[in-house]
Amino acid sequence: MPTENHVTLDTGVTLPYVVQGDPDEAPVVLLHGFAATWRTFAPVLPHLPNHLRVYAPTQRYFPGATLPQEPFHINHLATDLAAFMNALGLDEAVIVGHSMGSAVAQRFAIDYPNLARGLVLIGARPESPNDAGVHELWESTISHLEDPIDPEFIRVFIDGTLAQPIPKEAHKAEIEDALAVPARVWREAFEARLELDLASALDRVTAQTLIVWGDQDTHALREEQQALVDAMPNARLVVYEGAGHSLQLEEPARLAADLIAFVQELER
Repeated sequence: MPTENHVTLDTGVTLPYVVQGDPDEAPVVLLHGFAATWRTFAPVLPHLPNHLRVYAPTQRYFPGATLPQEPFHINHLATDLAAFMNALGLDEAVIVGHSMGSAVAQRFAIDYPNLARGLVLIGARPESPNDAGVHELWESTISHLEDPIDPEFIRVFIDGTLAQPIPKEAHKAEIEDALAVPARVWREAFEARLELDLASALDRVTAQTLIVWGDQDTHALREEQQALVDAMPNARLVVYEGAGHSLQLEEPARLAADLIAFVQELER
């Protein structure tokens, strides 16, 4: 397991991160989803070669990183990513985002096109304020969450992202990290999603984009993958049959192989 480092950004937050690979090689940044940390990519890291320089930060609001007083917003995470790259001297990088991390990657590519060498979006959605499913989940469940959050709620939440078994240690880490997220962050993040509009700006994502999706994903649907492909000028879709929402946990070796091939394509 890589050693955890910490970096303080000019946005005022301190983030844990791990890094591996040759410092002179192509940089890749891995962005976790909601209620997670860099540990969600731990199953992928051993499958990535030394000729990729891979960074996996834990984003603000999540366990180990700064928990600011200001309310949650995807824009803050995208600004942090630019500051993270600046602090570590990265002129550009391939940005890999899972779920919420894919929304951060989309926002980042819209706002900082010169920094995004390419995008890999896992379990992604074209975020829109008109999403009925998000509104229903907010009204029925998330808006009522209080500390301490029921561990059974967390278990159901994590298991609902999976269509295949994952190693026990990975499952334990996911639950531990999600339990450590305060109810305030759950409420603020989902409330922010009620107004989040990335879909209308996706035509500005000019970076080459690989969309990776499991066909058993009940959080990001097939039609939403097509909407992403249709909206972004340089996007293509790869489907993992039998897999769910969290491909970094369910199919780490295949995801790593697809990432390696994508980076090699960008370098041609």
